[in-house]
Amino acid sequence: MTTAQIDRVEIPGAPDGFSFDVPKTEDGADLWRIARDSRVLDVNSSYSYLLWCRDHANTSLVARAEDGGAAGFITGYLRPGRPTTLMVWQVAVDATHRGHGLAAAMLDHLAARTRVDFGVDTVETTVTPDNVPSNRLFTAFAERHGAPVHREVLFAADDFPESGHEPEVLYRIGPFPAPTDAR
Repeated sequence: MTTAQIDRVEIPGAPDGFSFDVPKTEDGADLWRIARDSRVLDVNSSYSYLLWCRDHANTSLVARAEDGGAAGFITGYLRPGRPTTLMVWQVAVDATHRGHGLAAAMLDHLAARTRVDFGVDTVETTVTPDNVPSNRLFTAFAERHGAPVHREVLFAADDFPESGHEPEVLYRIGPFPAPTDAR
């Protein structure tokens, strides 16, 4: 993407009552709590969320409520060998803040920010087939951004050491169309 095209990327703001920030290590405990309380995500160790906030802060996001507390988050990283691909690891919104379009707004913001900062042109994530909200979130994201979406099983159920794990379907969204002057 050219410098002129980067200059035309709009970074959307947060919904009313929220702000978006780069996570700090002190946010790690809140991210862990929100992930645990979601009852949907695979919960990583609290240590991993602290490291994520330290080592991958520039490709992640925390949403803050008006009181400054964490209301939601996205953890992501740039793919090794594919530095223009943002891999979204987890998206979660605290139960008390759902219903405001926060997950979609966080995803739009992070994709735009990493597009400007790192030249990201593709977003990847994995979603289990039974996770209807995430399937909708990423499908709608692709539609909003006019980007193709390709789905394929990345990890089959029998790839996991524990029984009962659903397959993880890779969503590859992009490349995004180049920004234009028309808005």
